[in-house]
Formats: sequence, structure tokens, C-alpha cells
Amino acid sequence: MDVFNVISLLGGLAMFLYGMRLMGDSLKENSSGTLKKAMSRVTNNPLTAFVLGLLVTALIQSSTATIVITAGLVGAGILTLHQSLGIIVGANVGTTVTGQIIRLLDINASGSSVLRFFQPSTLAPIALIVGIVLIMANFFRNARSVGNIAIGFGILFSGLLNMTGAVSALKESGVFDGLFLGLDKSPLLGYVTGAGVAFTLQSSSAAVGILQTFSSTGMLTFKSIYSVIVGIYLGDCVTTAIVISIGSKGDARRVGIINILYNLGKSILVLLGVTVVHQLGLLDDLWNAPVNSGMIANTNSIFNLVCALAMLPMLGLFETLGKKIVKDKPAKESRFKAVTDALNPVFFNTPALALQSCYNTLLASYSAARTNIERAFGLIRKYDPAVHKTLLADENEIDRITDCVSRYMVEFLPHLQIENHVAILNQYYKVNSEFERLGDHAVNVAAHAESMKKNGTAFSAAALSELAVLESALMQILDETEQTFKRRDVEAAARIEPLVQVAGDLIAVLRKNHLKRMSIGECNSYADTTFTDLMVEFRRIGDVCSNVGVATVVRVHPELADHEHLYFERLHAGGDESFNAAYERAHKRYFSLLTKPQAEPEPEPPVEDEPAGKAEPAAQASEAPQSN
Repeated sequence: MDVFNVISLLGGLAMFLYGMRLMGDSLKENSSGTLKKAMSRVTNNPLTAFVLGLLVTALIQSSTATIVITAGLVGAGILTLHQSLGIIVGANVGTTVTGQIIRLLDINASGSSVLRFFQPSTLAPIALIVGIVLIMANFFRNARSVGNIAIGFGILFSGLLNMTGAVSALKESGVFDGLFLGLDKSPLLGYVTGAGVAFTLQSSSAAVGILQTFSSTGMLTFKSIYSVIVGIYLGDCVTTAIVISIGSKGDARRVGIINILYNLGKSILVLLGVTVVHQLGLLDDLWNAPVNSGMIANTNSIFNLVCALAMLPMLGLFETLGKKIVKDKPAKESRFKAVTDALNPVFFNTPALALQSCYNTLLASYSAARTNIERAFGLIRKYDPAVHKTLLADENEIDRITDCVSRYMVEFLPHLQIENHVAILNQYYKVNSEFERLGDHAVNVAAHAESMKKNGTAFSAAALSELAVLESALMQILDETEQTFKRRDVEAAARIEPLVQVAGDLIAVLRKNHLKRMSIGECNSYADTTFTDLMVEFRRIGDVCSNVGVATVVRVHPELADHEHLYFERLHAGGDESFNAAYERAHKRYFSLLTKPQAEPEPEPPVEDEPAGKAEPAAQASEAPQSN
């Protein structure tokens, strides 16, 4: 035995594993959006889920990845535990596709045969050439990722060829004789060997692929490999369960446990089935016959298909056992816990799912901040300690959500390879802090309302009426901001800035009117500082919404990323006709409300391109406390 042959064998193994990882990761990167849509629409039909699990695993070449994604979807509440069962079984069958690809090693074609193109010795260099051309030329948007898939495919087969050559050189050393003889005599040893290799490599496909490579020695027989294949199932699912359990709770962890239970059941079924069939003499011709790569691939596929058909009706039992093994711990949970739990690291290799989790969490943060701003306005009109307490409790949740999603995005960023995904994450990172600021401004407004209550001061009816008009404008700005972020709506983003400018104009007029009222004694001078501070908070709320709008515009038009200030300057300098028209409409609308007599009703003017933002200052003023 030559040490250089061992080095060649290990080098080939390294190339094989890296090629498989590169190909699988690139496939997941490019298909993650499709995977998310498909897997989130699974019905309660186990057969449908089974087919989906099979197809997804065949696509991304990894049952571990499929089951980890499934566990993440269960943890996020997109799938139920029951819906995941069929996917688990389908994933176990889908992983056999890799072995069927590797069996191309068995092709023996003549020099003039078309089949020669399908030999690994031809496929590998072709795949590498195609991959490097796509990466360097960058013909289309996802050319680099597709090129990585091709490169991974080429490296995988190059590694297989290297391993096959090294194994052939070591064949005469006698090392394999003793190893394979032991597997022949002890199915238990074969089972443990398969489990150990799969656990170490963290891939059943890789473990089966190595077994297929060793078959080129001609020393592997059916009786020596069937128990190894079954052992591989257990080793792979244990690895998967460990990955799933990290940072997961409840049903997500049960997915990993059910996968182990299913594979244990599959092991028992195959081992008993093979033993019984052998005893009946039905395997006599096959039992001691040498197996090749294709036979190993077929054996693996048949074992998984037969077990899937036999055990699909038993999925309810596995679900029950999973719930008994992993028990729920009773605990007082936040109402936002579901969205933050969805920020699961298992989605990092499936960017669309991770980005969807960030989106849902940010939307929850914005909704909570928006609600708190409405509460804060209500506290100005009539202070209520219970409402203030609820507002502060939700602010703590907003802070927690912000910290969670911020950490998640920082950890997620290194896993991104597609520019579009990076652009989305950049937008999310910007708006995350802006949504937290919205919550902070709500807290500040509520604190001023509490201070006024403690000091026994209040705004006059006229001041409250004007504040109601400003509130209406700010609520419309918040509506447009939500539309902007929720639907990546550039038109809604364009409507924010004119409204923000009108809100600024309103604030300037409200300050002037407040000073006039104080000069004639209509407004309490003790409330002056609070009124001024509130105007600052309201202006900053508009600024936050403006920043969210700009972040969305930059997300859609990345060429503006380094020229945001020019974008604002052009708008405010009157260089945009649509901005000017929107500003004039909003200015006319809200200033007409501001100048109406208090008893006059306030009908909503018809504005086609703006959502309704109805204000009722007169009604609100009638409920306001009198000034001192």
C-alpha cells in the first residue's frame, strides 16, 4: 500500500464532498423562493406532501436541507407538524436521486458512442468548462450561481474519478479484503459502519456515493452492503435532528425526532424484510454476487420506496410518539413570540425563507409602533394610566423584536451570494432601526401626556382641534409608509414626502397659533414647553416615514443609493411635477380642515391617488379637557 494512494483517495473524497456542497448550496440559493412558495402550500394530504418532499430533495440534493427547512417552516407556523410528516418521508426517498446520478460511473461506452458524453470522465470537464464560462462571462442575472452549480457538478465527478482511481490502486493491498470480509459476516458491523460514516459526513448521499466508489473493487456483495445502506439512514437523520434542535422548540424539534423514529422503523423493516426474503431463498442469486454502483443506487431507492409505501399509513403514530417524546413547556409567552421564533438560523441556506421571516418580523414591529402612536395621541386627549402601561409593554416588545431581527440579519448576511438578496437585506436593516424610532417617539409623546396629567395642565379646545388635523396627516403618512414597506410600493413611497412636507407646514402654523393663544391667555403658558416638545416628536415621526420611503425607492432603484440627498433636493426644489401636485392637494386638504370653524363638519375630499385619512378635530375637541 502506497501512502500517495491514500492521499489521492482522501483528496478525491474532499473534492467529492465539496462538489456536492457547492452544487447543493447553489441550487438552494437559486430555488429558495420557489421552495418557500411550494412548501408553504402543502395540504393535509400526506401523499401530496410526500411528492413535494421527494421533488424538493431531488432538486437540492439534500434530505437534511429539506427536513431542516421543513422544521423551520413548522417553527414559524407556516406548516403544522402534521403537514410536515409526508415531506419527511418524501425527503428520505428524494435523497436516493444522488445515487442514481453517481451510477453514471458504470457507463461503459465505445469511443464512437453517444453514451460516452454521459461518462463522468467526459461530464466532469464539460461541467467545469460550462461553469467557468458562465461565471466569467456573466451572461444573465443568475449566471454566477448557475455556474457554481455546474462547477460543483464537475468537481463532484472529478472527486469520484479520483477516488475510483485510488481505490483501484489500493485494491491489491489487502486492506479492503479484511474490511469487506468483516461486513460480510456481521450485518450489525455494517449497520454501525454506515451510521458512523453518514453521521461524520453529515450526508446520506455522500455516504452512499463513497460506497458506490468502493464497489469498483469488485469486492462488495449484496450481503455486505445492505446493512451499511440501512445504517446510513440512521446516521444521517441523527445529524439532521441535532441541526434542527439548535435554537428550536416544540414542533420544530419534533420534526427531527419523527425523522429519527421513521428511519429507525425503516431500518427494522428493511433488516427484517431482507432476512425473511433471504430465508425464503429469493435472494440466493444476488446474496453473494458482486454489486456495482448501479446496484447500490437501485437497492437504496427500492429500500426507501418500499418503506415509504408501507409506512405512510403509520405517520399518525410517529406524530403521537414525537409529541410524547418532546413535551411542551408551559410558559408565559409574548404575543410576538411566533414571529421572532421564525427567525431561525436553519433558513440561512434558503435565503427566501430567511428574508420572509425578517419581513414578517419587521411588519409586526411596524404595526406595534403604529398602534402605540395612535395610543399616544389618545393619551394627549385623555390620559389613561392603563393605556400608558400597555403602550410601554409593547415598546419593550418592539425593542426585543428590533434586537432579534438585527442579530439575525447580521448572522444571515455572510450566507448571501445573490446581489438582489443583499439589497433586500440592506433595506430591512435600514427600516429596522426606523421602526424602533417610531416606537420611541410614541413613548415620548405618552410621557408628555403623563406629565401634563400630573401637573394638572391641559391644552385648549382650539389646540386639540388643530392637533387632530396634524394627527390625521400623520396617520395618512403612516398608512403610506405601511403600504410602501408591505408591498415595496414605489408610488406609495412617492406620496410620503409631499405629506411630510405638509405636516411640517402644519407644525409651523400650529406653533404660531399656539403663541397667539398664549398671548391672549387662551392657552396655558405652563403647557407651552410640552406643546413645543410634541411638535418636535411629530416632525420626527414624519422624518422616520420619509426615511422608510427613501429606503424603498433605493431598494427598487439601487442607482440612487449614493445620491439620496440629491433625490430629496430635487423634490424640495420643485423639480418634480408629480411631487408638486401631490403637495398642493395635501396642503389644500389639511389646511382647509385647519381653518374651518369648530362646529363645521369635516367631509373627506375625494383624492384618487391618496388613501383616506379622515380627521375629526371638532368631535375630538369637544371631548378634550379645558385649559387652566
